[in-house]
Amino acid sequence: MLTLQIGVLGILASIAIGIVCTMIQYFKVPFVRKAVSVYVEISRNTPLLIQLFFIYYGLPKIGIRTNPYACGVAGLAFLGGSYMTEAFRSGIEAVDRVQTESAASLGLSGIQILRYVIFPQALTISFPAFMANVIFLLKETSVFSAISLMDLMFTAKDLIGLYYQTTESLFLLVVFYLLILLPVSVLGSIIERRMRYAGFGS
Repeated sequence: MLTLQIGVLGILASIAIGIVCTMIQYFKVPFVRKAVSVYVEISRNTPLLIQLFFIYYGLPKIGIRTNPYACGVAGLAFLGGSYMTEAFRSGIEAVDRVQTESAASLGLSGIQILRYVIFPQALTISFPAFMANVIFLLKETSVFSAISLMDLMFTAKDLIGLYYQTTESLFLLVVFYLLILLPVSVLGSIIERRMRYAGFGS
């Protein structure tokens, strides 16, 4: 349950971060757009474990107190936000510029074009990358044991230390991760097929 809670909260936060950062890039907000680009590069090119250590051990050095649970959610959101940003950005850029120009010629405002023309198509185009990011982030929860979070990996290592039943513990670890990830993967495939049948996506 702890693994699921942190995974869901981290993914929701990463979606919110991804949407905000994508909007900043889309509207070309001065200065902030550069900061978003720097954030994406730093986040995507550093391991989650290092990010967790920085949040958990580094922030208290400057007076910002945290706990393992909040650190896990924040770390997953920080990493996932950059991946979601790139997924959403690629979806928006894949929409043909002719459609934007046609919508503008009909008198739609910039917000209306984004809402009614670009966003629906960008969502369906970026959905496969979005689902891949969700699965990736759920798997990344396996490193949370490094900051003393009693997630699946921590529990498996604890059982191995107590009973020395390595094979059984690792087998159950695989089973529980499959129970979490397989339904997400199957649901994503179903939604993706429905979007294609509806005439969206590739």
